[in-house]
Amino acid sequence: MTKIGIIGATGYVGAELLRLLLSHPKVEIAALSSVSFEGQEISNVYKNFLNKTNLVCETAEDVIEKSDVIFTALPHGLSEDIAKKAIDSNKICIDMGADFRLSNEEEYELWYGKKFTQPEIHASSIYGLPELNRAKIKECSLIANPGCYPTTIELGLMPLLKNSLIKLDNIICDSKSGTTGAGRGLTLNTHFPEENETFAPYKVGAHRHTPEIEETLSVMAKEKVNVTFTPHLLPINRGILSTIYCSTKDTVNLEEIHKLYVAAYKDEPFVNVLPLGEIASIKNVRLTNDCHISLHLNHRKDQIIVVSTIDNMVKGAAGQAIQNMNIILGFEETDGLNLIAPAF
Repeated sequence: MTKIGIIGATGYVGAELLRLLLSHPKVEIAALSSVSFEGQEISNVYKNFLNKTNLVCETAEDVIEKSDVIFTALPHGLSEDIAKKAIDSNKICIDMGADFRLSNEEEYELWYGKKFTQPEIHASSIYGLPELNRAKIKECSLIANPGCYPTTIELGLMPLLKNSLIKLDNIICDSKSGTTGAGRGLTLNTHFPEENETFAPYKVGAHRHTPEIEETLSVMAKEKVNVTFTPHLLPINRGILSTIYCSTKDTVNLEEIHKLYVAAYKDEPFVNVLPLGEIASIKNVRLTNDCHISLHLNHRKDQIIVVSTIDNMVKGAAGQAIQNMNIILGFEETDGLNLIAPAF
């Protein structure tokens, strides 16, 4: 059994990762760490783990020493030094924060206000979108797990970009997320009276996922892609739905586009292209590692509208991280991730 460690185990992503990994058939949880709850059993923090695990939160150093694979579920700026220690100890590190998602240090400093602290290991990291980089992920020991919003947008657009079917300077990404995306820390905008029975955008024109989206889409298109990205906060716990508007280069045949998507994702275990006429919904991917995509055409037939939806805590975070781990270790990619959404 491969030994797994989670650093940042008491945040929402860390707790979701632990929940999923406890049911994985080929790994065992060796150690957890949490600065806020060091010395406490994880079941004291999250009661859903009562009688499931008696692990006590330790230090990050303990986790690295005891584990073969280390997941870091930390705010940006805190993973680089830990990743360096893990790599130097010949361990695999899968970072679920933002520290390795951008290849350009100037972009990272612009959007996150920090320089790389371990620039020498950035060149060896791979962006962990399996549907794009599976072959590279297999050979890598440092993975940058994608952001949740970017996952929906990148999967939603990849077939169009790889086949040069849309204009690259006017892509509009209108995304909505459940409140778990904001993390476990208390903030005013996620306070129940502020969030319940309302709906609004936030960080309009300046969300930190923008450069990640643009960089990855540019890799797919093999030329510079610009997007307008606006996130919104939904009064639900989990789930992301992105509606993406793309201007086409030529006259569009939606049936042919649909065939292209079906062919592109036919061997992908977690990406489902819905039949024409159906609309992707958060309900149908909740608590799963699935991405549902539906394709639409505006009335003028000069704009493709892509709807892409995932569970932000699973395919948008913990599930995708496990998918990356499975690829690296040579497991079945679906191990621990054969999850079905509740019917209601």
